[in-house]
Amino acid sequence: MHVVQTQQLDLLPAHHRDDATNVVRAAWPLSRGTGSRSTAAVYFELERGKRLGRHTDSAEEVLVVLTGEVDVVVGNERRRLSAGGIAIVPAEVPHDVVGAGFGTARVTGVFPSNTIVSVFDDEWVPYGTRVLGTPPPAEARA
Repeated sequence: MHVVQTQQLDLLPAHHRDDATNVVRAAWPLSRGTGSRSTAAVYFELERGKRLGRHTDSAEEVLVVLTGEVDVVVGNERRRLSAGGIAIVPAEVPHDVVGAGFGTARVTGVFPSNTIVSVFDDEWVPYGTRVLGTPPPAEARA
């Protein structure tokens, strides 16, 4: 059994190349890199007005809002979710998550595959790429 306590994760800060103030803190607690055979999960935190960034994922994603409020944008549809809210994002559909409430929003995304490829509209710093996958780049985990 692999057990994860989100408050103990080593969250890596990243921001969009063209907007250093748009910071997200994230970790991949479940993926092929942690020994998961058929599932991946990303955990991320956003402050009000900060966004994950528009992107597509290679697999369907279930977003679960743990605390706070976010706006989930899937294609042209936008919905506000608060703690306990769940949204499903089809594979390869452009989507974004934006911190909407006061305080920190904490969100987990769960995928039915242990390997995910995400393609963002904007380049991520410190990664220097728009394409991220599981496990994250080695220099980000070091």
